[in-house]
Amino acid sequence: MGNDMWLLCLLFAYGIGSISTSTIVSRVVARIDIREHGSGNAGATNTVRVLGLKWGLVVLIADVAKGVIASLLAMGWAHGTPWVVYAAGIAAIAGHNWPVFFGFRGGKGIATAIGVLSTWMLLPALAAGAVAVALLLLTRYVSLASLMFTILTPAFGVWFHAPWGAVAASAVIALLSIYRHRQNIVRLAKGKEHRIFHRQETRMTGK
Repeated sequence: MGNDMWLLCLLFAYGIGSISTSTIVSRVVARIDIREHGSGNAGATNTVRVLGLKWGLVVLIADVAKGVIASLLAMGWAHGTPWVVYAAGIAAIAGHNWPVFFGFRGGKGIATAIGVLSTWMLLPALAAGAVAVALLLLTRYVSLASLMFTILTPAFGVWFHAPWGAVAASAVIALLSIYRHRQNIVRLAKGKEHRIFHRQETRMTGK
């Protein structure tokens, strides 16, 4: 694979990630910028808080799809070059977090990471996802569940004997997730983190 092709692949993956679904949905549905409401994060969780569960699910599915599409396209283009596939997945997550089309103000990359990691190594991602969902149901802390998903996926990758390149790349994604959730981690430590579906959360409509 030539240098021009892998560079094009990474740029394309970043471009896919840069399609900020929550920002687009909030502008179309409620004529607002989701980044100016709720937690200020351009992601599925904040969309649930501001616009409700239905639109949050739309954003979640679309953001997961970004990761899947970017990874599958990279697999098709890489022609036996695994590192390009892994780099493209990370590029898609970076695009979600820092979208070029939306002033580099995006989300935290978890939904896109779900799509990427599930495409790379399905069983480890499913195992980590099961733990994350259980944790979410018990605590209602989306940030904690998200962090556990990204941290546990490389651990389960080792357990299930996934390719070492995928394990290493998923560890990079975990570090990126920790960085993006650094303020959430501080609030969790102080007991001040917001729970999903808190009764005081305010939702908006397009009216």
